[in-house]
Amino acid sequence: MAERKYSVAIQGTGKRGRVHIEYFHRDERFQVVGISGRDPARLVAAAPLAANPATFSDPAEMLRATKPDIFCFCTPPSVRLGMIRAGIDGGVKLIAYEKPMATSFNEALEITELCRKAGVKTVVSHQIKYGEHFQKVREIIASGAIGRVHTVYGTTLGWLLQMGTHVMDYVRYFNGEAEAEWAFGQASGTEKFADSHPSPDFVLGEVQFSNGVRGILEIGNLASDVPEVEYFWHKVRIGAQGTEGFAEALIGGGWRAVTRDSSGPISGPGKWDAQHDQPPYIRDMALWLDDPARVHPCNGESAFKGFEILMAMVRSAIDRQKIPLPLAPAENEITHLERVLRAE
Repeated sequence: MAERKYSVAIQGTGKRGRVHIEYFHRDERFQVVGISGRDPARLVAAAPLAANPATFSDPAEMLRATKPDIFCFCTPPSVRLGMIRAGIDGGVKLIAYEKPMATSFNEALEITELCRKAGVKTVVSHQIKYGEHFQKVREIIASGAIGRVHTVYGTTLGWLLQMGTHVMDYVRYFNGEAEAEWAFGQASGTEKFADSHPSPDFVLGEVQFSNGVRGILEIGNLASDVPEVEYFWHKVRIGAQGTEGFAEALIGGGWRAVTRDSSGPISGPGKWDAQHDQPPYIRDMALWLDDPARVHPCNGESAFKGFEILMAMVRSAIDRQKIPLPLAPAENEITHLERVLRAE
C-alpha cells in the first residue's frame, strides 16, 4: 500500500520560510499546495522552490482555498496566536511553526489549550537536536557511560526568545524531558526588549527537575563564550555532567565527552546543517500523522514545558524568589520585567 501524501500550506517567505518550502517539497510524503507572504517579490522568488504552487497574500485565504493537512508558518513571534487560530479554523491536522512558541506564558498556554481542544498536533522548530552531535551526546548520556547525571547545562550569547528556547529544549532533551519542580532566575539589560524577539539582554537561571537533576542556563550577552566556534549564532554549548564524566554538544563545533571507560577525552564532528537535519525533522511530521504513537521529537507539548520554565525564570527575576511549577496565568512576564529593569 502506498504511503499517504500530506498537503502543506506555508506562510512566510523569509530565510526560514524558504527552507521549509524547499524541504517540504523535496520530501515525497508532502505536496506544497500553497504559499503566502507579505512581500510580493519574495513570494515570486520562493514559488519555484516548490514547483510553483498557488500563491497568496493572506494566509487565511490560502487555508480556505487549499484546505491543507499541515499549516506551516515562519513569521515574527508577535503573530503566533493569530496564526494558530487561522490554522485551527482552516481544519488542519498539524501546525508547524518557528520558535519561540509565544511571547508570554499566557499566550503559550492559550495556544496549547486551543490545539488540545481542536485535536491539532503542533511542532515547534527546535530541530537542532537532529544533528549527529546532539544524537551522539544523548546516546552517551542514556547509556549510563557518564554515571548518574546530576547537572544539565546550556549557554548561548543569543537572547532569551531568540536562542533561549533552543537551549532550554535541548537541556530538557538531554535530561529525558523530566518535569520541572521550580525555577530561579536573574536578569539584566534592556536593549533587546526592542528586538523582534523581545527579551532582557541576559538571564541566568536554575531549574530543579523531578528526577533530582539541576539545570543551569546562561542566556544572553553575559553568558560564557564558546571560543571553539566563530559564528555568533552557533556559539551554543549544551551538556550534562554525571558522577563519572560529562558529555556536551556545541551547535557549531561537534561533541566531546569523558566517560567511565574513555581513558580521557573523546570527541566527534557535527554542526547545525539544514541539508542533513531538516529532512528528518520534516519527515517525522508525516510519521506522526500516520501513527499518533510516533510523537514528533519537537512536539508542541514539549516546547510548552520548556517555555514555561523560561517564563518561570523571568517571573523569578521580577519577584526575587524561586517560582514553583507549573505556572498559573499572570501578567505578561516580558513586559513586566522590562518595566522593572527600566525602573532600576
